[in-house]
Amino acid sequence: MSHDEEHIMSTSEKLVRMANQIADFFHSKPREEGVAGVAEHINKFWEPRMRRQLFDLLDGGTENFNELVVAASAKIRRPITPAEADLRLGLEASPADVAASQK
Repeated sequence: MSHDEEHIMSTSEKLVRMANQIADFFHSKPREEGVAGVAEHINKFWEPRMRRQLFDLLDGGTENFNELVVAASAKIRRPITPAEADLRLGLEASPADVAASQK
């Protein structure tokens, strides 16, 4: 068994890999169509928690991402935090939600 086979991917690594696989598919399209395709796919099929983590990773640096993912990020819907959702519902944000949104 090789070292690569022994490596267990973290959730973050899996998200980067999945986003890059989507971008690889759209690289055969004209650039703007590819950017739009990556954004549309992620908006349609990734749940808010996945998109929130994607943006956390992108905000931390884009070096691991395919350039189409980086370009598409401007068209991907950024999910609101749990604290923002509470406030929109007229509720007081819980301390745990506030702490999570400040990470």
